[in-house]
Amino acid sequence: MKEKFKKVQFEVECIGMSNDGKGICYHENIPGFVDGLLLNEKALVETTYRTKQVFYAKIIKLINKSDKRVNPICPVSSSCGGCQLLHLDYQEQLKFKQNRVKECLKKIGDIEIDVNEVIGMDIPYFYRNKIQMPLKLVKGQICSGFYKEKSHDIVPIEICYIENKDADHILLTIKKLMKKYRILPYDEDKRTGVIRHILIRNSLMNQNNMVVIVSNVDSFPGRNDFIKELTKLEPSISTIVQNTNKRDTNVILGEKEKILFGKGYIEDKLCNVLFKISAKSFFQVNPVQTEKLYKLAIEKANISKNDTVLDAYCGIGTIGLIASTKAKQVIGVEIEKSAVIDALNNAKNNNIKNALFYCDDAGEFILKQYQEGKIFDIVIMDPPRKGSDEKFLSILLKTKPKKIIYISCDPATLARDLKILKKTYQINSVTPVDMFPNTIHVETVVCLSKQK
Repeated sequence: MKEKFKKVQFEVECIGMSNDGKGICYHENIPGFVDGLLLNEKALVETTYRTKQVFYAKIIKLINKSDKRVNPICPVSSSCGGCQLLHLDYQEQLKFKQNRVKECLKKIGDIEIDVNEVIGMDIPYFYRNKIQMPLKLVKGQICSGFYKEKSHDIVPIEICYIENKDADHILLTIKKLMKKYRILPYDEDKRTGVIRHILIRNSLMNQNNMVVIVSNVDSFPGRNDFIKELTKLEPSISTIVQNTNKRDTNVILGEKEKILFGKGYIEDKLCNVLFKISAKSFFQVNPVQTEKLYKLAIEKANISKNDTVLDAYCGIGTIGLIASTKAKQVIGVEIEKSAVIDALNNAKNNNIKNALFYCDDAGEFILKQYQEGKIFDIVIMDPPRKGSDEKFLSILLKTKPKKIIYISCDPATLARDLKILKKTYQINSVTPVDMFPNTIHVETVVCLSKQK
């Protein structure tokens, strides 16, 4: 239960950075975390939350600035909270992420190893090929933006400096047309209104865009005229899908979909392989860095024409299909049925005949294959943020593929899983890749080989 506290102001000095990008400091022997405070900076701060064990605070005035501080390009970065490191010089961001991976491996995984420099981005802005924005009526105006940290309050945003530029313009047009056709955004308190979220996906290959309208109803007045005018005003839109989500939930997408315009998907290329991307497809949000990530992973795997490769958590088959040119055979496994269907279609569309995909739990699949005498030479695993599970990892230790390539989007769960795998496997290299510039997030490619 939260204790009541009185907001007070005091001076602090930052002695370090937390994993979520906040400045670490002490006041009256109590540790605290300050949004936007950098290492060695001093500031007058005001508490936003406090207990006897910890406090959180915001900067009122900087007393001395770090030479690593830069002026954020975004005017709402401090209130939005989406870009936690926008005020930090980009090269220092890369060092922060390198150190974060190293510290997680040491503290959580009991692993001391040299972590390679982070592979950064030449232009760390406007890189996201996917946005999903909630809509809300604020003082009679339709607003879109991001939820403020730990709240359901929307910070209105007109331009986001990490999103594709097309998305901002399309979103602005959608809001204008919603007003014209009197289509109200959804009110989660009253459970009234029509449009909950707008999802926009962009193809780097041909600059086409998919718009997904997440609605609270199956249909709404003026929909056909709304769609007709939207596609006329925004010719880069190649398809529009309506997704219906009537549930009282934080999950953005519902189960029911209807194609309102176009084919219901867009296409994009990664490493010369063509992928069909639907509304629910998992596709990395930074295509420029994804190519670097996948090329690195495949290089570290050192796949030969005699190798059978398992692509665990394969999604729509991205890395498995790219790896197929090097391997004897690639087998992908994914629990989400729609993703497996996309993966099979992607293999067919690229005329790739040595890649097969199955809908199954990754752990159960590899165990069944092992019991039938089928052994994988190399396993490439790219689990969700929560990491892998102990069952899958224990099966890996039992079946003993000669090499494992672990692609992680969370250093903490990576460290936890590597602590298990290191019982049998040697960690050869750890290389972070900055897939999400100006945020605290970092992707990491780890190469492991079976101990002799």
